[in-house]
Amino acid sequence: MPHAILSRPDATEYAPYYGKYISLIPEGDLIKIMNEQFDHTLATLGNVSETQSLARYEPGKWSIKEVIGHLVDTERIMSYRALRIARGDETPIPGFEQDDYVRAANFDARPFAEIMNEFQAVRQATLTLFRSFDEAALSRRGTASDLAVSARALTHIVAGHERHHINVLQMKYLPLLK
Repeated sequence: MPHAILSRPDATEYAPYYGKYISLIPEGDLIKIMNEQFDHTLATLGNVSETQSLARYEPGKWSIKEVIGHLVDTERIMSYRALRIARGDETPIPGFEQDDYVRAANFDARPFAEIMNEFQAVRQATLTLFRSFDEAALSRRGTASDLAVSARALTHIVAGHERHHINVLQMKYLPLLK
């Protein structure tokens, strides 16, 4: 069965805060877009050394390792939310505090290559899950972080969240490595 994630979510399917992520994703086949986007991410970070992966563009900001680890954690959480909502689970899903997750994960102590491998594995699992959603599943709505959201919106939030952070890496981090 071909996947159904072709249309962007309507603004009624997500809280305004998430519009900044969704707006970064063009119309089209979201699975194809996410595959191409991930290939771009791998190419962008492919030459970052272990030492460089500890770079921060200013004190108190996350390192490159922490940014990628945050992407992994957030993709897992948003995919889980999408799964529950797509399957019709109406139980409200609690929020999470991203800074607490990054602190507890200790990404800087892990090899950068391992974090990138984990990101790749999570992305493959995400794409497999998203491919399984039909139009009915994508249209289902639930509550996450006390906000109404559709499964379709969550798929686009995952993609837009990655694009946002890769843009930040390209603008603020990677120029420091030259």
